[in-house]
Amino acid sequence: MFDWLIWLVSWVFIAIGCVFIVSGGIGLLRMPDLYTRLHAASVTDTGGAIFIVLGLLLQALFVFDNPMAAIKVVLILFFTLFTAPTASHALAKTALLSGYVPLDEKGKPILDSPETAQKLARSRPEKK
Repeated sequence: MFDWLIWLVSWVFIAIGCVFIVSGGIGLLRMPDLYTRLHAASVTDTGGAIFIVLGLLLQALFVFDNPMAAIKVVLILFFTLFTAPTASHALAKTALLSGYVPLDEKGKPILDSPETAQKLARSRPEKK
């Protein structure tokens, strides 16, 4: 009886997730440096994954009556929510350790030198 409502809500969630992911792709093309591109991609991909999984969850539970598929989709979301931010952090820290200096909105370096970026990225003080 309410199948059309479930279909409608699930496809709205999936469409919102796709909009998030497409906006992240546009952010990858439009942002000026690695750090802002990384931020645009990681935030929008995580948000997009949440909405897509919500739509797929509704489909799996109410349309196809398959709780095992719903559990698998939730596990995929769980692993995505933990691995995507971790990978973004690792990439940003590696860029700082390599001496890649972040830029401001005018394209000028925020830090004085690549050595300053490397020191900023170190989580432990250097041993003498």
